[in-house]
Amino acid sequence: MHTTDMISSADFDFVIDGQPATLEDIFPGMKPHDRVGIVVRESGGGIGASALIMAAMAKVYDFYRPKLGNTPGKLRIYPEFYVFHVGQRHMDHYWMDIWPPHKEVEVIDDPEQILEAINDRAITRLLVPDTPPVTAVTLYEAIREDQINPSAATFLQETVSSAEQRILSAVAYSSTGRTRRADVLIRSCLAAEQVVIASINSSESLTTEQREQLCAKRDALMEGGRAAETYRRIPFDEAIRMLTTSTLASGVTLRYIALM
Repeated sequence: MHTTDMISSADFDFVIDGQPATLEDIFPGMKPHDRVGIVVRESGGGIGASALIMAAMAKVYDFYRPKLGNTPGKLRIYPEFYVFHVGQRHMDHYWMDIWPPHKEVEVIDDPEQILEAINDRAITRLLVPDTPPVTAVTLYEAIREDQINPSAATFLQETVSSAEQRILSAVAYSSTGRTRRADVLIRSCLAAEQVVIASINSSESLTTEQREQLCAKRDALMEGGRAAETYRRIPFDEAIRMLTTSTLASGVTLRYIALM
């Protein structure tokens, strides 16, 4: 539990549409058992959402803080936060308390398979990269492979329905920390930024050049000694069309469709 003694939810400032706000305005009704998931599609991309991740992490710890500790009789717990690495592992996030390692989920670049992985972890708050939404098609019954639209993301209706009934909030973020048409601004704290830099420097999947580029991106976000990131709240139907820019159905998804 790297961050429990370093960071609290009071260390973050929130602004929505230019007005002071709280985490509750981004994740309404957040509870200790909420499950946060972030979809990552590029090396180190998830750090562009680190302020929101760390603020939400601190909020979950706040629910348990009097009980937390690493001694007998104390509660050793990590929030149910998951990183969905599309295509390959893009960075390690254990310094940001994404732990144990099974919470760093690698998933093939297929819209249906990404959403299935999100459902399997019962995610309630979803963060997706800020890219133009693709067209989506949901299937209620089997169709032939040659009937599948290659330019549209294909989902099983039951996969979409499961996610829609459970996901309470969806937010678009940018790997740069600056999201288009943002309505949310979050100012982080120095301790949180130290954890982010530690994550970058400890990630074996990153090259030296990538680490330097990512640290430079973080420097560009600093305002008065604090990283300032922007986000955009989005509806569920838009979020699932932003899971990936790929519209190709994998062999796994094609087999599911044939079995419907």
